[in-house]
Amino acid sequence: MEGEDDREGNTLVCTFDPQSPRITAYDIHERIYETMHLEGTNVAVVQVDGPRRQVYIKFKEYRRMQETLMSTNGQGKLRHSNGVISNVRIEAAGLGIKRVRITNLPEIFDGAIKMGMSKYGEIKEIQEETLSRAYRYPVANVIRIVVISLLQHIPPHVILAGYRSLISY
Repeated sequence: MEGEDDREGNTLVCTFDPQSPRITAYDIHERIYETMHLEGTNVAVVQVDGPRRQVYIKFKEYRRMQETLMSTNGQGKLRHSNGVISNVRIEAAGLGIKRVRITNLPEIFDGAIKMGMSKYGEIKEIQEETLSRAYRYPVANVIRIVVISLLQHIPPHVILAGYRSLISY
């Protein structure tokens, strides 16, 4: 039987002012601890999306995520290591159309990915990620990007075609 703390949707997204300085992982980890008073036992994942100026914080417990959201009143400030202060909007990460990155997946057919991921939403597109043009051979690296209109959150690991795959979005 699933308990309250086993529910999906226990992720906050922190969106920084677009004019803010580059977000460093060090700044994020230190400020999460200082401003949200979160211990390592509260946090499952911290993911930085630098180009979008967003940080995703996945909590181990739904209850703790809700408490943090309420205590911040949806707003915060981040003092960067250079002293600049950025305004931060804090909200529960939503569903909608997402770009999902799937790793640890051997070369399998898109149909198998579509079949395994369709329980989480409507698959719009599946793309192969390729190595940077900085490499001699900018070829596919067997990481897939799935554009999906989410109906429910996806766990961090999913079994696709018998393989345990790592999910991030």
